Amino acid sequence: QVQLVESGGGLVQAGGSLRLSCAASGGTLNSVRMGMGWFRQAPGKEREFVASIRWSDGQTIAADSVKGRFTISRDSTENTMYLQLNSLKPEDTAVYYCVAGLRGPWYYPSQNARQYDYWGQGTQVTVSS
Repeated sequence: QVQLVESGGGLVQAGGSLRLSCAASGGTLNSVRMGMGWFRQAPGKEREFVASIRWSDGQTIAADSVKGRFTISRDSTENTMYLQLNSLKPEDTAVYYCVAGLRGPWYYPSQNARQYDYWGQGTQVTVSS
């Protein structure tokens, strides 16, 4: 089992920044097979992909809506993933979920939620106008 713990959410004004963290732990962690990412869900809306990273080499992808504003990264030594959120907009308001999968490096990075078997509890990001 993999446990994921998010932190760093909060309330920020439009144009501001936040950094989300996701600490991964568990006996089955495997850097070669692992991919991680972020999804978000706003009230009344469907869950949507934000960004993903392949753990072994750091290759990333991001949704068009956040490209140029959000940056995903990881610290392999700390088993921690980050999402830097810059130039935040009110429409970025959502619960952000950290996800992880261990299906093999060829599956990641991925925007497909089905590739991830582990989900964090979520952290709220609220952007005021």
